[in-house]
Amino acid sequence: MNFRDLVNIYNKKKEKYGSDAYRHISNVLKEAKSQHKRDFRGKDHEQSWRAFKGKNLEKLIEYIIVDEIRSLGLEVVNGNTLERTNSSNLSKELSTVKRNLLVDYGEFGSHLPDVDLIIYEPCAIKIIAVLSSKVTLRERIAQTGYWKIKLASDKVTQHIKVFFVTPDEDGTLTIKKPTKKGRAIVEIDTDGSYVLSETNIEESNKVKMFDKFIDDFKKILK
Repeated sequence: MNFRDLVNIYNKKKEKYGSDAYRHISNVLKEAKSQHKRDFRGKDHEQSWRAFKGKNLEKLIEYIIVDEIRSLGLEVVNGNTLERTNSSNLSKELSTVKRNLLVDYGEFGSHLPDVDLIIYEPCAIKIIAVLSSKVTLRERIAQTGYWKIKLASDKVTQHIKVFFVTPDEDGTLTIKKPTKKGRAIVEIDTDGSYVLSETNIEESNKVKMFDKFIDDFKKILK
């Protein structure tokens, strides 16, 4: 089981459901898990699957949005590319993106925020937004809120939007009130979350279904 297999499963959903394919990401992952288990030869399949799912969900979201993002004249780079690659081995463009995203910790150095995707304007090399993605909010939403606060505290990075994209498999974002902790963090400490789910959620200015993502992004650019 590899990422290409995951894309193939998603593309079959896209053939069946068209623009609503994003609602079926959880089913894509369930089918992928079954295939992953058939192919698995180790001792702890659950651990192996969790690692595969975490790594490849962000890649799948990148696959889903990259063409539309590029049609807006923007580029997308994976956060791991910047984190793991020495600046001297990056292109001038990506080296500048990395520098423009650093968070200053004073005497403790400058460090990249933990984000999965960076969307930037390639001519000016201006970062527009960063995206984090996880299957459930509890895995990462507080961390995403923290990075929003850190980016907003510096004049160089305060314009960068911070979004969270999730299938929300534990239903944290489904209802507005009573508000769960994860949704409260999204509403107050991020620029918003987009949900890839069959379940309709109670939307707000900050919490929306994933099909609103590109339209909202166009508004940011204006």
